[in-house]
Amino acid sequence: MTRQSLQLAVILGSVRQGRFGPTVGNWFVRQARERDDLAVDLIDLAEVALPMTLPAFGAQPAPEALRALQDLTPRLSAADAFVVVTPEYNHSFPAALKNLVDWHHQQWHAKPVGFVSYGGISGGLRAVEALRLVFAELHAVTVRETVSFHDAWRQFDAEGTPLSPDGCNRAAGSLLDQLTWWAHALRDAKAVVPYLG
Repeated sequence: MTRQSLQLAVILGSVRQGRFGPTVGNWFVRQARERDDLAVDLIDLAEVALPMTLPAFGAQPAPEALRALQDLTPRLSAADAFVVVTPEYNHSFPAALKNLVDWHHQQWHAKPVGFVSYGGISGGLRAVEALRLVFAELHAVTVRETVSFHDAWRQFDAEGTPLSPDGCNRAAGSLLDQLTWWAHALRDAKAVVPYLG
């Protein structure tokens, strides 16, 4: 059976100056774009001017927030699945990433989320574990397979290519296999019965 391709949003979560995130994120996007069942949209939070101040419940967001949301929210709504690329800051994930999550709600409902993490000795895995709790609250399904780069700065060459590509490429393939299974399953289920979140 031929299935319609899936829309995958890859979210680059670090906005820190001198960040390593684009190296990891761009590598993963290249992996995802090799598949013919995915259309990939890279959302770099460093390019999103989303205010840190949330409006009161029921209130209209400020004009600068509306401008950012006008571009961003439809991209999240269109996604069938997400992959979050995150470093680990102080045993958790970046504030910009939590800000993105908190500005949205239904956009995450009944969609799968995968993770690509990077960092020092922990490889960003503590950030991933914290994110799993957040996305569970938002009715999302997080997949088990994860790509993690320990001592990430030593894992890539100057052009952003992994020095030992076999393991990470295989891990990316496993993550994407699980993610697409869940994305199809959830999209098909929602077509039959709308999700009541």
